[in-house]
Amino acid sequence: MSDPQLVLADRVRAALAAAFGPSFADTDPVIRPSQFADLQANVAMSLVKPLTQERGEKQNPRGIAEEIVARLDVDGLVSKVEISGPGFINLTLSDEWIAGRAQDALADDRLGVPPAEHPQKVIVEYSSPNVAKEMHVGHLRTTIVGDAIARIGEFLGENVVRDNHVGDWGTPFGMLIEQLLDVGVDAAERNDSSVSDLTAFYQAARQKFDSDPGFAERSRTRVVKLQAGDPETMRLWQILVDVSKRYFNHVYARLGVTLTDDDIKGESFYNDLLAPTAQELTDKGIAEISDGALVVFPPGFKGREGDPLPVIVRKSDGGYNYSTTDLATIRYRSDTEHADRVIYVVGAPQSLHFQMAFAVARMAGWVNDGMVLEHAEIGNVLGTDGKILRTRAGGTVKLAELLDEAVERAGAEFDKLNHDGSFDAAEREAIVEAVGIGAVKYADLSVARDSEYIFDFDRMISFKGNTGPYLQYAATRIRSIFRKAGVSPDDAHGPITVREPAERALALHLLGFGAAVKSAFETAEPHRLATYLFELASAYTAFYENCPVLKAPDDETRQSRLALCALTLRTLVTGLGLLGVPTPERM
Repeated sequence: MSDPQLVLADRVRAALAAAFGPSFADTDPVIRPSQFADLQANVAMSLVKPLTQERGEKQNPRGIAEEIVARLDVDGLVSKVEISGPGFINLTLSDEWIAGRAQDALADDRLGVPPAEHPQKVIVEYSSPNVAKEMHVGHLRTTIVGDAIARIGEFLGENVVRDNHVGDWGTPFGMLIEQLLDVGVDAAERNDSSVSDLTAFYQAARQKFDSDPGFAERSRTRVVKLQAGDPETMRLWQILVDVSKRYFNHVYARLGVTLTDDDIKGESFYNDLLAPTAQELTDKGIAEISDGALVVFPPGFKGREGDPLPVIVRKSDGGYNYSTTDLATIRYRSDTEHADRVIYVVGAPQSLHFQMAFAVARMAGWVNDGMVLEHAEIGNVLGTDGKILRTRAGGTVKLAELLDEAVERAGAEFDKLNHDGSFDAAEREAIVEAVGIGAVKYADLSVARDSEYIFDFDRMISFKGNTGPYLQYAATRIRSIFRKAGVSPDDAHGPITVREPAERALALHLLGFGAAVKSAFETAEPHRLATYLFELASAYTAFYENCPVLKAPDDETRQSRLALCALTLRTLVTGLGLLGVPTPERM
């Protein structure tokens, strides 16, 4: 174990057990960064009340801290222990311990991050676009945040199941299938723009449905056939699904997203489970008829007037809705997939819907004590005017067009750099694509997923500040050092020593990689890892400016600093990879 916070937490817990008895062995030692030392244990204050009750007299937090320190075994780990203020325990790590753990991380393929001892089955539901509709900017965050969560979970050794819950069922497919027949099925087979341009295809179908009564009637009839499983209708429906899959996969490939066709479990997948789900809720006495509809009133949910809010399981016309589908999905994930944790990476406006659906699922007994359902809320993407990002005409911004502009702007900024060598046209194109896409992804992943953020090309494409291009450039700058040294980063073995403050600060920050990765997954908040990586790049910049590598004063120092460079490079590349951000070899 190389993470200082985890190591010290274990040592402080052992001291707590020795000082106050085994009942205190699991107490959180509250290890936090400190401005007065490397880390600080703040547990003494939280022990005042329980120890006062146990001992029958008022306890002083500083006295408690003294008892902890007296039994704290930190030989070889901590060089200095001090008690400050009312009972803060300040801990300064040994330089030799820091260097040794950095050396261990350098020699470890996993950078000192152990895999999960007890892997869980974690379903991450994300992206979830609609068939026969183009993906827009609103799909950007759900797609790349979800993909980062899945990547991080896999790195930690969890059994991650990606789930793309696409919208591929429902009444709109009546008009879409009739539109397909009108333009000709062969148009889809030829990948003709009349079908492959999904936005135009959908809009044409909607306009015809609203203006042509005959078309509208055919569409309604087609919906009935679709729901009845009519073979010819299902064949036509599948053509629309396949056209959409090709489009989705093109966008995913450009974004570097790991979703495949095998990860799709659309609404249609659960169609046969809707009636049994409604029946089970009825049989258990959870669902009731209200105004002709089958509903559940989960406790604690009320409308503005104080009336109970219902979850509609079956509409009064006998049809089902997305609440029914989500309940059937939870039931399936529990009964069939046996998930331990399900993370729904979906927009924040769906918060109430998920709260109520989860409540109904618990009422039905579909969520056992060990199963966790969580809504990883995604905030809106705003324009520079602070409003929902839209085109100048007021329409939805297509994701493909947004990515095109990002790459174009990245090219303009890239051309302003002092480059590490020259590039031919193909190399430049590949680098600029990586920078543009990486900039968009990192800008999103570097902010809390539940917050709104302003989509500002000028800021996100910049090679300065907390941006994707800055981190990519930091990685390529390290690679440049190794090219100048004439050695490979893989051949930099040290041994690592830390003598200068900037060396120590960099090595210490490198030891926090595992904690950052684990925290990002436990909270389903990739921005925690992004923040760590930006701070790492900043620590490396300070090291680079204060500690000459190739012109080090002696060979021992040179080898140590090359090893620190190699460890920083691997950590940056691995961390950015977990966020789905590429790192070009040269820039």
